[in-house]
Parts: sequence; C-alpha cells; structure tokens
Amino acid sequence: MERVEQHASHGGYQEVWKHTSTTLGCEMRFGIYLPGAALRGEKCPVLYWLSGLTCTEQNFITKAGAQRYASAHGIIIVAPDTSPRGDDVPDDPSYDLGKGAGFYVNATQQPWAQHFRMYDYVVDELPGLIESQFPASDARSISGHSMGGHGALVIALRNPARYRSVSAFSPIVAPSQVPWGAKAFTAYIGDDRESWKLHDALELIRAGAARLPLLVDQGEDDEFLASQLKPELLRAACLAKAYPLQLNLRPGYDHSYYFIGTFIGEHIDHHAKALR
Repeated sequence: MERVEQHASHGGYQEVWKHTSTTLGCEMRFGIYLPGAALRGEKCPVLYWLSGLTCTEQNFITKAGAQRYASAHGIIIVAPDTSPRGDDVPDDPSYDLGKGAGFYVNATQQPWAQHFRMYDYVVDELPGLIESQFPASDARSISGHSMGGHGALVIALRNPARYRSVSAFSPIVAPSQVPWGAKAFTAYIGDDRESWKLHDALELIRAGAARLPLLVDQGEDDEFLASQLKPELLRAACLAKAYPLQLNLRPGYDHSYYFIGTFIGEHIDHHAKALR
C-alpha cells in the first residue's frame, strides 16, 4: 500500500491510500478517516461508506463533513472507490455503466467479469486490509448514497453477522424495477432476473432476510425520486414483513451532498450506538 494523501482534520487524519486489489485485478484507492483515538493506538470500529454513480473515493471525504462526527465517536470511516479503474479495465461511454458505476455486484458477464467484483471487494478484501493494516476492530457498519445506498442495503441484508448497523441516503431500493438497475444488472449479471434478486434489497426483504434495522433518508425534491429510487416500495415491503425501517422523507432536499451533509451526523449517531 501507498499513502497518497494526508490531511489533519478534527483531531485525526483524513488519508487516501492506493493498493493492488487481487479481487478486482487493478489498483484501487480508498479514503480513510482515522480519529484521534486510532492515532493513540486504540482499536476503533469502522463505518464503510459506499458512494454513488460517477463518484470516486473523493466525493464523500471532501463534501459530507463526516470527520467531525467520526472524531467525536471514535469511529474510523472507510470510503472506497465505486468501481475498478485502469487502462485494462473495460468501460462504457455512458455514466451509469462501467468505471464509476460498479453497482457493488460480482459481474458474471463479459467483458466485465474479470474486474467488476465490487461485492467481494467491499465484503471481504477491503475489511481484511483495513483490519490488518490500521488500528481497526472487527466491529463494522455500512452506509451509502444512491447506487452506494443500494450497495449498503444489499451487502448488510446478505451479511447481517458482519455488520452492526446499516443506513442509506437516497438508495436505489428496487434496482430490478428501475432503469439504472436493470441496465447494470443486464450488463454485469445477465438476463436471468432470478439471479438479480440477490442484488435487490426489496427482494431480499421479501425473501425474509435477517432483521437489521434500516435507517433511510430521502429528499422529497430529489430529481430521481419517482423514476429511480421509489422509497415507497421499500416501505411497503418492510410493512408486509414487519421489518424495522425508519424512513425519513425530507421536504426541500435533493440528491446532492448538501442533503447528505445536513443529516450525516444523525446517521453516524445511529451507527455509533450499534458499534459501541
């Protein structure tokens, strides 16, 4: 690994590291915030943040303002890139497929299958790296925005023993039913819609996924609300299964980091209670 950035922030350090990923077959970057407790050698719990379409590790660490809350709670925050990168990694001209649009799945279709295995990277390789190279405990939580909100929900629902808590901003809750998800799933996983269910939060809840309380914030002025996000479907599925969901619909807020920055403190409080 090589550290490529370090900035003092709220008594800790915001860093960016690069490393060679054996899962993805390319060089990857991740942002990591180390609070003062970690710098003193204390083993700290970790919150993983998954970003949305077109993002890198930079968007969350520079725009969300999460460091002050992570510092107060003694939580490490890890924000990986959203997809594999490099000249040998396939891409697509559109913004919602290829680089910057990994969708946190394991691709099975060509030309994507060799590199696009973001599910395994986030669930296995990245935590193994963080817990071996930094003062991090194995107490983990996960959160994300938009495509990353989809990733956080699916990963937590499929691995409830690995995460203490989960939350999401503006998540794609039913990717099998909206254009973003259908396009990505067809390309990465293929045409068999049964195989899509393992990567769809709505389908996992309907199938009886283990209960892990869900915190979701959604802006009511989000331009993608009706076409891509559809939180009402998540509410209905959770009601049908008596699944614990706190869904906050926020009047006036859109899909941007202005929205995330406003409520990120509440989400980190939610995770801190579970992690401590």
